[in-house]
Amino acid sequence: MTNVYIAGMGATAIGEHYGRDLADLASEAARLALASAPGIAPHQIGALYVGSAYSEELYGQGQLGAYLANVLGLSPAIPALRIEAAGASSALALYQAVQAVQNGLPLALVIGVEKVTDHLEDAIEAAQAMAADSNEEALHGVTLTAQWAMLMRRYLHEYGYTADAFAPFPINAHANGAKNPLALYRFAIDANKYRKAAMVASPLNLLDCSTLADGAAALLIAGEQLARELDGPRIRIAGSAVATDTPALHRRRNPLELSAARASAHIALGRAHLGVGDVHVWELTDPHGIAATLALEAIGCYEPGTAPRHAAEGAITPTGKTPIATAGGYKARGDVGGASGIYQVIEIARQLSGTAGATQVAHARIGLAQSLGGIGATAVSHVLIRES
Repeated sequence: MTNVYIAGMGATAIGEHYGRDLADLASEAARLALASAPGIAPHQIGALYVGSAYSEELYGQGQLGAYLANVLGLSPAIPALRIEAAGASSALALYQAVQAVQNGLPLALVIGVEKVTDHLEDAIEAAQAMAADSNEEALHGVTLTAQWAMLMRRYLHEYGYTADAFAPFPINAHANGAKNPLALYRFAIDANKYRKAAMVASPLNLLDCSTLADGAAALLIAGEQLARELDGPRIRIAGSAVATDTPALHRRRNPLELSAARASAHIALGRAHLGVGDVHVWELTDPHGIAATLALEAIGCYEPGTAPRHAAEGAITPTGKTPIATAGGYKARGDVGGASGIYQVIEIARQLSGTAGATQVAHARIGLAQSLGGIGATAVSHVLIRES
């Protein structure tokens, strides 16, 4: 099997794009990815993989692979498909592209796209709830936000924290997002603003919670032969893995244990012949501080019950031991639903390329991006290495 490289990447700003449709956003991301890879032409693309969680429910468009392949003018003779795994949709689409390139496909295009903000909050909440167990959770009105709130309350009870202990997560995200021109929220916050924020789902307050928004991001994924012909740093996808857990939170042995997150990260690291301690920069599913906390602890960066303490000591900042949300994370960059996984990988690639600007992690050469579907029912991890 051939090695797999990122040949090009592009992303739109995340926001409320009322005057644009899904195809327009996806087209911009694809154009930017191609423009970043001089020498690659659209006719060389051998497959299109699209990740979107809500295209049918909120945009009313099925067969998104065929739809976007036609919009982009790609060859009708190539496979073009849409993959859904809630918030992990585009990360799983990238996983499929990696498998294809490893097995001989010279070049694939992966697009993550969501267009959600033309809808009222009730419709958006209902669409997001589809990531839960439809019979045992969504049917009874349990939202993902409510489930993360219950996990946070359980965490506070188990380990003796107060809600203020989670303030470092959105503070770090906003500090980094303020320096990202594509971020939804480009302003800083402090502990005082966090304490005064209105409650959303106790103990989660407004500054604990991300906002679902519109955006599209794209990656060109190439085999080793084509990658050798390209200029610039060579970023290799050295390990990818997918793991799953039951969507129903109450059926898990320990709800505070994201077992799929742990499994996918360790399998991906194993395929890259690396360990947790080798990673210089992280991208995690962090719509709330409790989500980042449980992911860091599941992966093994920190012992259970200790991640908030390490965050308070600066461990999650760009100069810390485990930098996360260096482009703002879900909280400040914006939650782009199923498109988030591609935004995450692009940020890791920027960090490894040394082009992350004011939030650059010094000497970063290895990164891990992990995307969760629902409350970790699907977990997709990609390990990236800078080779040159």
